[in-house]
Amino acid sequence: MMRAPALVDAVRSRIGTAIFAGVAGDDSAAAHERIHLSAGPRWFPEDAPIRQVHGDASMFVGGIRALLLQSLHPLAMAGVDQHSGYQGDPWGRLQRTGWFLATTTFGTAADAERAVARVRGVHQRVRGVAADGTAYSASDPHLLRWVQAAEADSFLAAHQRYGSQPLDQAGRDTYVAQTADVAEALGAAGSPRSERALRAQLDEFRAELRGTPEARAAARFVLLSAPVPMVARPGYGLLSAAAVGLLPWWSRWPLRLPYLPIAEATVVRAAGQAVTQAIRWATSTSDGSPPGQRAATA
Repeated sequence: MMRAPALVDAVRSRIGTAIFAGVAGDDSAAAHERIHLSAGPRWFPEDAPIRQVHGDASMFVGGIRALLLQSLHPLAMAGVDQHSGYQGDPWGRLQRTGWFLATTTFGTAADAERAVARVRGVHQRVRGVAADGTAYSASDPHLLRWVQAAEADSFLAAHQRYGSQPLDQAGRDTYVAQTADVAEALGAAGSPRSERALRAQLDEFRAELRGTPEARAAARFVLLSAPVPMVARPGYGLLSAAAVGLLPWWSRWPLRLPYLPIAEATVVRAAGQAVTQAIRWATSTSDGSPPGQRAATA
């Protein structure tokens, strides 16, 4: 008969493996080994704020917030709507994004450079015309700066609210600068390098943002129609509520999302804490290492 600690570890491993499979694919253990255990210099040291933020369970909340916020730029949203196939293959898109973030944050410098080259090649092919007749290109530095700013702001906001170790001011500034290094490698010249500069850039973009039909459809899909297994839907609902609760007030109406400050500061915040703590528990082993790491290093 399995002892209680062993049973807990087995349950933890099974849930954690399922979570990693969703964000990294069925070969998540092999992907983890390639990214984290390959020999070679890295872009960022082990104690880098970007590693702390991108390795925390709060990224699940930040990722949903980033998708919602990014959709408010009509040209960025047109590129996603016309080229990404997010509704037909949402997990594939999530896994590709997760692979890029993990590789550039934790992988070897050589692998990070290859990942950047691969994404830049994809961006060169993503171009078209939005519904209002405006041409767009995914390699446009201006659009890349928007995508980077929305991601950095979302990941940082989620980490400060739900992360296990929120960053101090110096850490937040360093995090923004480190994400700018990755963004500029992709072609987003002039990305902000401090939290204050990030806030200023988001304010500058507000004149370009609006809630298009495509953006509202994407928000409905992300929040209500994502193909999440039935057993995981309650947890996903809590993550979604936490993500919406972190959005700036001015972004709500364009996406037809509610703004309930009292509920968001109490019930939603408590639920967000609970679900991120549960994910953090599930995605670590009893000794604190990610599922598969002990086997990979044995």
